[in-house]
Parts: sequence; C-alpha cells; structure tokens
Amino acid sequence: MHRSLHSLQGAANPGLSIVLAAIMATGLGACHHDSHDTQPSPPPVTAAFSAEVARTSHGLVHVRANDFRSLGYGLAYAYAQDNICMFADSLLTARGERSQFFGPDAHATARSGDEYGSASGFMDLSNQDSDFFFKGYVDLDQLRANYAAGAKEPRDVLEGYVAGYNRYLKDYAGKYPAACNNAKWVRPITLDDMYLVLAEKALHASGEVFAKELVAGARDPGISAPVLSYARRKPDPAFFMARLQHMQRHAFGSNALAVGKDMSASGRGLLLGNPHYPWTSTDRFYQAHLTVPGRYDAMGVILGGMPMIVIGFNQNVAWSHTVSFANHFTTFRLALDQGDATGTTYLIDGERIKMSSKTVTIDMLMADGSLVKRSKTFYFSRQGAVLVKPEAGINWTTNAAYVLNDPNRNNTRLLEQWLGIGTATSVQTLKASLDKVAGLPWVYTLAADRDGNALFADASVVPRMGADKFASDCLLLAALALFDGSRAACALGQDANAPAGIYSPANAPSMLRTDYVANSNDSYWLTNARALLTGPAPLGYSPLYGRTGIEQKLRTRIGFRQFEERVQQKQKLQLSDLQDLMFADRVYAAELVLPDLLPACAASSDATIVQACTALQGWDRRTNVDSRGAVLFREFWNIAANLSNKWAVPLNPADPVNTPSGVAPAAMPAMLAALKTAALKLQSVNVPFDGRLGDYQGETRNGVRTPMHGGVGDIDGSYNSIRMSTDLTPTGYNNVYWGASYIQTVTFDDNGPLAQAMLTYGQSVDPKSPYYADQIGIYARKEWPVLPFTQDKIKADPNYKSMTLSE
Repeated sequence: MHRSLHSLQGAANPGLSIVLAAIMATGLGACHHDSHDTQPSPPPVTAAFSAEVARTSHGLVHVRANDFRSLGYGLAYAYAQDNICMFADSLLTARGERSQFFGPDAHATARSGDEYGSASGFMDLSNQDSDFFFKGYVDLDQLRANYAAGAKEPRDVLEGYVAGYNRYLKDYAGKYPAACNNAKWVRPITLDDMYLVLAEKALHASGEVFAKELVAGARDPGISAPVLSYARRKPDPAFFMARLQHMQRHAFGSNALAVGKDMSASGRGLLLGNPHYPWTSTDRFYQAHLTVPGRYDAMGVILGGMPMIVIGFNQNVAWSHTVSFANHFTTFRLALDQGDATGTTYLIDGERIKMSSKTVTIDMLMADGSLVKRSKTFYFSRQGAVLVKPEAGINWTTNAAYVLNDPNRNNTRLLEQWLGIGTATSVQTLKASLDKVAGLPWVYTLAADRDGNALFADASVVPRMGADKFASDCLLLAALALFDGSRAACALGQDANAPAGIYSPANAPSMLRTDYVANSNDSYWLTNARALLTGPAPLGYSPLYGRTGIEQKLRTRIGFRQFEERVQQKQKLQLSDLQDLMFADRVYAAELVLPDLLPACAASSDATIVQACTALQGWDRRTNVDSRGAVLFREFWNIAANLSNKWAVPLNPADPVNTPSGVAPAAMPAMLAALKTAALKLQSVNVPFDGRLGDYQGETRNGVRTPMHGGVGDIDGSYNSIRMSTDLTPTGYNNVYWGASYIQTVTFDDNGPLAQAMLTYGQSVDPKSPYYADQIGIYARKEWPVLPFTQDKIKADPNYKSMTLSE
C-alpha cells in the first residue's frame, strides 16, 4: 500500500520505511505465490529512480539517492506534496499559458487570505503581456542546446525532477489541495518546462525588469514598418533610473555576514544568511537536504522548485547570497538602414545586418469561454531584443532602434554553479567554482569555512563593458547604460575563460579575509568597514558593478555598525552573537534623527507634535513586538526620509558607516511637519501614538494572528526587514509580503557543520498542511531550531519519518 510522507505522521513507528516497488509504479498489481508454486521467481527489477525521502521537524526534507536523477525525483515528489498548486500555477507563467486558463487581462495569482500566490516580485504584467514575454523573449531552442552542451549532472537532476513531479500527479490525482484540485492547468511537466522554470529565475534582474517594454517592441500582425519616422523626444534617463531604483532598493534584498578566524571564538568560520524574499510567490524558499553519497551533501534551501541547494552549507563551507547592486544588462542604440522600409536592417561599421525574428502565438480565454489566438513578432539584433517605451523616448523609428543586451537570457549554468558551490571544500575552492562556471545570474556570494576564512564575491553575470568604454564616446547615456550599437569598437568585450560578453568572476570584485565580510545589497565598495574595496587602478571596476564613494543605505550601515560595536565589546564572536545581531531590531534612522528631533519637537507649540514627541521619547528605538512608538516613527520616517538636504553631517567617503548623520537645522521645520502628518494619520485610523508594535503588525494564518517584530529595512535602517502587504489600517500592517525568509547561522566543529535556521513562512502553501504556519511562531519568538545534518541526528529527530520512493 502506498502512503505519502504526510500520512506517515500518525504512524506508530516514525522510522517506518515504505518501499514503493517499480512494479507498483507501472500500475501492475503484485501476484501472490503460495509455497506450492513452482514457478521461478522473476528477475529483480532495476528501478530507473530510487530515493530515500525523509522528513524531520517542520517538514524539513532530506533526500538521499545514489545518483542525481533519483535525487531530483525524490525532491520533486516532496516539493509537490507541499506546493503543488503554487508550482503548477507558476509553470503557466514560464510556459506562456496564463491567458489560456485565466484570461488575458488578469495578472498572476496574488495571495488571497490563506490561498497561495504565484505573482513575481520582479514584474507585474497582464497575463497577455506575460505570455508574450515568456514565449517571445525566452529562446527554448537555445536553452536546449546549452543544456545539451553543458554538464551532465544538472540535466540528470532535471530529468529526475520531471519524473518525480509527474509521479506525484499520478499518485494524488483528485486529491490535490482545494486551490487546484481537478484544475485543468495542473498537468504533467516535461524537461522543457524545467528549462523554462530556470530561465524565468535567471531573468529576474534583466529581461523581467523590462518585460513590458520588450513586449511593446514586438509587432502585431500586419505591422511591417516602424510607427514613427523620427524620434519625437530624446531618451529619458528618469525612466531607467526609477526602474533600477525599484529593482535595487524596493525589490528583494538580503543581509549576509561571514566571520573569519580573527574574530571567531572557535577559530572556525561563522555565517549569518538572511535573504529577504517573498512570502507568497514562486520565489519562496524550501528547506531541503540533498545527498548523493560521495559526491554531494548540502543542506539549506532550494528556490521556487529549482532542484539544487542555493543557500546553505555542507561539511566544510557555509554560504549565502544577497541581491547584487550590479547592472546585469546594457542597452544599445542601433543605426538602421533606411533603405529597408521594414526597419529591421541595422548597420555596424557600415555593414548591413538583418535582424532575426520570432513569431509567437498565445491562446486567450474570453468571457464567453471561447479561446482566441493572438500573435506577435519579436525582433533581435546581435546585441539583443528590441524594446520600446515611447513616453521615455525609447522608440523604434525609421533610423534607430534600441535593444536590451541581456547575458542572462540564455544562462543555463545556474544548477552547475550551485552544484559547484555545494561541493566546495573551502572558500577557495568555492571561489574557483565561481570563476570557472560564471553561472550566478544576479547575486553576490558570501561564505565562511571550517578553517576560518571569509569570502565576498560578485560572481554574478555582468556584461563585459569596461570602465574605459564608459569614459569614451561609445557611451551615449550613462543612466541607461546606453552604448553606440553602430560601431564594433563599442561592442562588449571578452574575458578569457568566460562565456561570451560577460566578465569572468576572476576579474570581478571579491575579497578573501580572515576577519569578516558583509553585504546588505549596496555595492561591493563597503564589504569590510576596515578595508574599502575600490578596484584596480587606474579606472577601477566597471561602473556596471556599482558606484563607490556614495551614501549607503541605512540597512547597510546598521549592519556594519552593530557588528563593529559587538566586536569592540567581545573581540571574539560565536554563533549566538550573530543571532543577537539578526534580531536586535534596531532602527538606525531613529538613532540618527531622534537626538536632534526630540528637543525640537518638545519645544513646539503644536499640541499634536508635542504629544507625538512624548510617545517617541518613550520608545526604545527598536521594532520588537513590545516596542511602543515604532508605528508612529515608521509613518513619520516614510515621509521624512524623502526630504532633501536633511543631514547635518555630510557623507565622509572614508567613514560610510557613520556618515551622513544628524538633522540639519534648515530641515527641522520639514521634519516637524512630517511628524505632524504622521501623527494625524495614526489618529485617523485610531492607532495610539504609543501603540505596541505587535498589536499593529501581524501575520494571520488559518484565522490565527501572530504579532511580528521587524522593521521596513532600507528606508528606516532595520537590519531585520519585513515588508507588509498593507499600508497602516485600523488593524495595523497586515500580513508579510516579503522580507526575512530563510535565516541561517552556521559554524563548524571537528565533526562538521553546526547550523541553526528557520524558514519563517513554513514549507507549504497549503492551509491544511502541518507545515503551513508552524515556523511563523518560531520567528516571532526569536527561536533558532537546530538542523540535523548527519544520518544519526536526522534519525534521532523526534519527528523523523522516512519512505523509499522508486519507479
């Protein structure tokens, strides 16, 4: 009899192993032979897939298999048990099929109450535009070719993942969670589907940033020439600046801190990983421990169904990622051959080159239940795909077109890269893997090892456009990273031992130290407050990697400040110190501003301001659930943070952690006005000025509300960041949209890793799952569960259960 992992929870023997024989997977019943049966026994059946799938506390999945195909098989089965509806929905996005099932005008599924969400935090398109983007922009033929030419193990794990997911669909047909049970869009997947799933992740910080403009650059049937004969306005840098600022400062973020032996009490490396990711979308993490004995043994989290540990640890190394501040794309202005009335021939040094094109068709579900087809044709130059944004001056005219150069468009090296990271034996071998594969699409890497070394590296995919090109007439507009596409001299360069058109990570910003490295999504410049990283002389790193000598985000600054303060207090740190720093819940904006603001507002003649000032005087300047006054300060700073010239002490590039600071006297009237506006807002929704934060910030699951600690993040300087789904209402800020997600602290002893971690939102999106809300309270109480890594500790877990899954 087949039983799932979930059904084993009530079994009398939690260590029971259920063997699912290959003959059952074929749908054939077992034949019984009594003792008088003289027929010879059939030859043993060799299973194509066989994996041990165990669970420990909070549904943490441990998959153990003898090969990567079986590893993917077992992982997919477990992941589907917890997240089938969300993953099946997200497949519609990657396939370009949302309009077929949900209509062309709707957007990707958003969280509603306790139901899952599948919307991306990187783009918000109608289903029609989303479908055209993924069908037209993603090059499936090239993805197939790249995977065929690449390493074998990533293909193996994907093949197994397909089989394991489809096995789950058969085993549980008609018994899926209510959100998708019997839904027509829950269907078996193919290897192509998994290629598309990974491609969607790779495009988060490049193609998806400009997805709407890329769709606008595609032509409808019957359109064979540019709409405009000439540009009516110049390209507007404000559009690109706003888009980049949203991506870099308001999309996902993270904190990571790696401590080396000079500051470690044990002499071993220490790591804190704290990615800020969505709580309700397909970029949710999932806790897993994946093992192929003798080859791969890594524990941590996978991302949105990607079958490899992306943040975690192994026997010798722990690592985390933060979203890189670098640009992962450039744009080019093409000079068009005006002899071609279609506007699809461009010139490079006078040579005429015809654009390639790709026509795609989507199916759209109409209100009457009928399906209507619609087509578009996308156009590509050597430098990239045509994009159009008329209101920003980005037009396709008879003499010019603009294209997006996106080196992540055909990046199929993600799994190979994370496999290399997961098998590293030191931070040095980890760095060597980064240099060799160059597969990380848009993240920094921070790591610590058992020997007490700490590493920071921007090994993300960055176009090979050097500082010399930025200083030349090739650059047309810096804000757009816009270059002249009509000259070969302005093309992307080529690094040795790197994929075409990108920097080798060997030539990118990195730092290997024995004291510490840290990052909170600002540029590589401030990686260690004691040794600022500026790059090679004379020009430094490419500006695409980010600027140096500029004001850092308040979240970055509080991270470095509280770490340096802790080192001054204790000299040598241990894992508990990193946990204390993670959940200190300090608000750096308050520490910088209140010493000047409080005397000024106390002297005000405005009764509302004085009352508000009294509440802030009593506030502990933190965002603990018992902190009183945190709501008022948040609303005040959401306004005041946007004031220009507000700092009394300007930025000192030699001290970016502690400057700028203080309130400029000229800015004080505006500060007081912002405080009054915030106070009136609280009054309008009946929130007291000294209201307890936990009463007004919470996450509700299955009707149970949990008070939540944590601040906003970049704006207010909260290291522990959670972004709520609602503005301030009479019931406060409700339900987390994104923020602290998988939080891990890791060190090592003589026997291996010592890890404590949590997945704040839990393993499952199914409201009926025991793993739907079980870790929210862990986060709220600031607890740190110990993760079982060895087989002995896994089997000793009080909630251990196991099955063998074969086919």
